[in-house]
Amino acid sequence: MHHFDLVADQSGESLLYVDVLSAGDDRCRLICAQQDIDPNLIAGGASFMWQPHDQDQPPNPDQAAILVDVPQDSSHGRLLRNQGYVEKIPVVSRYWFGEDGILTIETEYETNQGQERCWFLSEDFRVRAITVRMLGGVYMMTYCSERRMLSETKLREMSLRHPPLAD
Repeated sequence: MHHFDLVADQSGESLLYVDVLSAGDDRCRLICAQQDIDPNLIAGGASFMWQPHDQDQPPNPDQAAILVDVPQDSSHGRLLRNQGYVEKIPVVSRYWFGEDGILTIETEYETNQGQERCWFLSEDFRVRAITVRMLGGVYMMTYCSERRMLSETKLREMSLRHPPLAD
């Protein structure tokens, strides 16, 4: 059964800004304290901000999240977030990498359950499939394809290293 009338169509492009955070970053340590996790266990984190592609203003800080990686071993661990994707509350997700290289992230919210699967088709292109089981048993599914956008400076650096082929 499909429930396409539950949410508006959100097709289109958006921009995602990602900054890598060190394990010692104050934002990572704060999230560890909020989740009662020893900050010495974390590997690092990331700050995410997103906005619609056609917006000409800076990203909205209300559309942002901090994620902290707490690895268990080389292929399993937990992700701490100051706010989840489905519910805007602090959450702890479980993650693992399958033998096929696909990253799976599972999150239990107060009233919803989410699963995200991510894999890279190339170094600069990934796809994600997300399912959310909502209160009452309704499932929603999202599919995203994402391309890494490089700055003009980075593109110039790359073009100097790799000049065009002669005709």
